[in-house]
Amino acid sequence: MKFHGTVHKYGRDVDTDVIIPARYLNTSVPEELAKHCMEDLDAGFVTAVRPGDILVAEENFGCGSSREHAPISIKAAGVSVIIAKSFARIFYRNAINTGLPIMEAPEAVDGISNGDTVTVDADTGAIINETTGATYQAQPFPPFIKDIIETGGLVESARAKLAGRGGEN
Repeated sequence: MKFHGTVHKYGRDVDTDVIIPARYLNTSVPEELAKHCMEDLDAGFVTAVRPGDILVAEENFGCGSSREHAPISIKAAGVSVIIAKSFARIFYRNAINTGLPIMEAPEAVDGISNGDTVTVDADTGAIINETTGATYQAQPFPPFIKDIIETGGLVESARAKLAGRGGEN
C-alpha cells in the first residue's frame, strides 16, 4: 500500500469531539460525516483536503469517546493515512476496523510540516518527505492488519474470508 499527498498537520490530544462533533452523530453516512470532519478544530479542513492527502499529528490522536464516526469521517473526507506520534488505543482499533491506515512515527511527525508533500509505503514502513527529502521509518503493517485495511475494514475482511470459504459458518 502506497500513499502520496499533501500534509494537514495538527497538535496533540486531538479528540474525537473535534474530529467529528457530537451534533453530527445523528447519521453514520460517511459522506455526511465527511462534510463536518475537523470543523471545530480547523473550519477550512473539508475545503482544503484532497483525496489522498495525509493527516499528521502529535501525541494521543483520537482521544476521547470511542465513536467509530471519527475515523469514518476522516477516511470519507479523503485522507489516505494518518501519521502520529501516538494514538488513543480505541481510535487506533476503530481506524483499523474501518479501513483507515494509521502509523506511529514520532521522528516523521517532528520532521514533517503542514503543507509538505509526503509519500508513505505502508508495506515497508518508509515515510518520505518529498518537500525536504528526509526519510523516516515506521513499523509496517502486519499481514492481518494489511488485509483488513486493503479490504475496507474488519467487516469487509470477514465477508471476503467467508465468501472465500463458500459462505460456510
